[in-house]
Amino acid sequence: MKLAKAYGYLKKDLNEIEQTINEVVQAKHPVLRKASTQLLQAGGKRIRPVFVLLSGQMGTYDLERLKIVAVSLELIHTATLVHDDVIDDADIRRGMPTIRQTYGNRVAMYAGDYILARALEEITLLQDAKIHHLLSKTIVEVCKGEIEQIKDKFDSSQGFRNYLRRIKRKTALLIATSCKLGAIASGLPETEAHRLYLYGYNIGMSYQIIDDILDFTGSEKELGKPAGNDLLQGNLTLPVFLAMRKPALKEKVIQGLQAPSEIREKHMKEIIEDIKSTNAIDESYQISNRYLEKALQQLEGFSDSRAKQTLLQIGKYIGKRRT
Repeated sequence: MKLAKAYGYLKKDLNEIEQTINEVVQAKHPVLRKASTQLLQAGGKRIRPVFVLLSGQMGTYDLERLKIVAVSLELIHTATLVHDDVIDDADIRRGMPTIRQTYGNRVAMYAGDYILARALEEITLLQDAKIHHLLSKTIVEVCKGEIEQIKDKFDSSQGFRNYLRRIKRKTALLIATSCKLGAIASGLPETEAHRLYLYGYNIGMSYQIIDDILDFTGSEKELGKPAGNDLLQGNLTLPVFLAMRKPALKEKVIQGLQAPSEIREKHMKEIIEDIKSTNAIDESYQISNRYLEKALQQLEGFSDSRAKQTLLQIGKYIGKRRT
């Protein structure tokens, strides 16, 4: 089963959200307009809007309110990707040239800033302090995560907790916030909104761990970027931490991270194959599954509904994802 099939009945509402996203980022300046729409036109799973809508269906479903939340969250996510590509000197995103590759770093940074500004402007259409407080708090944490990722690059001495904290801020918090803001916008009580937040948090942790696994096991065509790209960029992920329990491999990783950039790629390709030959990939899937189980447990308190069944299906799909 493809993931999109699980929430296919939301297609009409998601198309409306997609149209609004593209309308919101239109700028009068031609370069800013083209740069801001480039990444959006490359596609994407739009999983955050999906979680907003599904959480909204657990309460009083109001598409106009939920659309504002979904558009804002997807634009915030898009802005972070634009900035990430500048930081990582990335040329490819979703199989297409990045904004920085097309227009350069300066235009890319301002395009990311513009997208973020439009996201914040959009959410002001909702007069709800709880929504604004949670969203601003999430953005602060995402920014902290980006700084920590920069600080931890090529640092083989960082701990496993650094990684968990980083993926929490990088991925899990925005998915958790998508779930909770959808719940708040649809009038769910705080206890239920918090359960959906925990569902989203644990789904996000599981999802990012599997993404980090696929960075080793996927092909460039599947990933839309070179396999092993995270390690090449100096980002240590869960499979690396688990594989580094072998002293010889740990020493090899340290040497690879310290190697001059012109020969690092050759070192890293060997290390990537070494990591794949250990139990690190299987163990990473086991840890991902533990987060997934916690996510699904949060749904047990909700009465049966199509939205609940879809959230369960999404979780099970994520757990089985291998490409």
